Amino acid sequence: MTYQETVEYLYNSTPVFEQVGASAYKEGLSNTLALDEHFGHPHRQFRSIHVAGTNGKGSCSHTLASILQAEGYKVGLYTSPHLVDFRERIRVNGICIPEAYVVDFVEKERSFFEPLHPSFFELSTALAFKYFAEQQVDIAVIEVGLGGRLDCTNIITPLVSIITNISFDHTQFLGNTLAQIASEKAGIIKPGIPVVIGETVAETKPVFLKKAREMQAPIVFAEDAKEVTSAEPLTEGGMEYQTKNLGKLRGELDGIYQVKNMNTILTAIPVIRQQGVVISNGSIRVGVAHVCETTGLEGRWQHIQSNPTVVCDTGHNVGGWQYLAQQLKAQECRQLRIVFGMVDDKDIDTVMGLLPPHAIYYFTQAQTHRAIPVEKVMEEGTAHGLKGKPFSSVGEAYQAARADANKDDFIFVGGSSYIVADLLTFLK
Repeated sequence: MTYQETVEYLYNSTPVFEQVGASAYKEGLSNTLALDEHFGHPHRQFRSIHVAGTNGKGSCSHTLASILQAEGYKVGLYTSPHLVDFRERIRVNGICIPEAYVVDFVEKERSFFEPLHPSFFELSTALAFKYFAEQQVDIAVIEVGLGGRLDCTNIITPLVSIITNISFDHTQFLGNTLAQIASEKAGIIKPGIPVVIGETVAETKPVFLKKAREMQAPIVFAEDAKEVTSAEPLTEGGMEYQTKNLGKLRGELDGIYQVKNMNTILTAIPVIRQQGVVISNGSIRVGVAHVCETTGLEGRWQHIQSNPTVVCDTGHNVGGWQYLAQQLKAQECRQLRIVFGMVDDKDIDTVMGLLPPHAIYYFTQAQTHRAIPVEKVMEEGTAHGLKGKPFSSVGEAYQAARADANKDDFIFVGGSSYIVADLLTFLK
């Protein structure tokens, strides 16, 4: 099989959450444990950091990987979903897993895994762990796929666990209250393994404290550490942070939500150091200043072009949009044009209530079975007093926004990771 045929095989023969949603979710770790045993427990051959949370876990994972690479470590990075190419999920020192390795893995191992009927994510995780072990990475940053307790990444015993925050997302799997969702994500807390919590609310903090006590796991709350004392966006892009222990720090990633992420990362660094990982202050400075170049991160308040300004962001739930809405409001001195769509397990009604009312909308749908049909998105928008037109694809909507825009306008593309994925695919 060619690489493209192999990826199509993975999509078509294993349930893919990104494509079909709930029916791809497999509760329990039986397949993961069977795959892990078959491959000789590869996750035991490298050190790891485990990152969970509703929002921010991707940015935190990439930034930590960038810092560790700056220190000279050989770093594995496992994240999801991908935006353009499946290989984005599995990287070593920022370089995607080779196409040939993916093809070889499927051809050699399908006779074993096909009878298991694994999910796409179960198989991807096994592939990542096997690849990291064979590449002899020094350390891997592993992002949880969904939840924590029953996520197939949860077979690892990391040096440190990190939970960025809790808000409402995937409630059909994780629970309908913040406490229930926190309990699922707290499932990554392991006996004696320190855990860093980025943000809490009244309902979630007791959940983390209780689980940490049960596991006898040292727990640190980034909100209490207050490593970031202030932050300002830079005109050339990125953020300038004033920090408690490092003075001024320039972060490459844009977006006001990155302030909380940076506070979580800087709180986690001393905890990681305590586990015997050398991280110099110089490596922190280099790592946070070059995240995208070092790790290939895309889609976080990503600046596509100027005149008109075009920005895309993968924020896709209420927690994410509480920050994105503030950023868009700051652009209201210009004509705002928003290419927008969502997928079917998100709270579109609440998100629509956060969108700027004076923008011009280009409602659309991503090329995934989970996309809310553009007609429904348009209907929801109209009910919230948002004015715009429907477009059958992200590329078509983006072209229309570009054609309508003056050079001083601000075009935003988002609402879902899949909207951003379609935009980046269209542009590439």
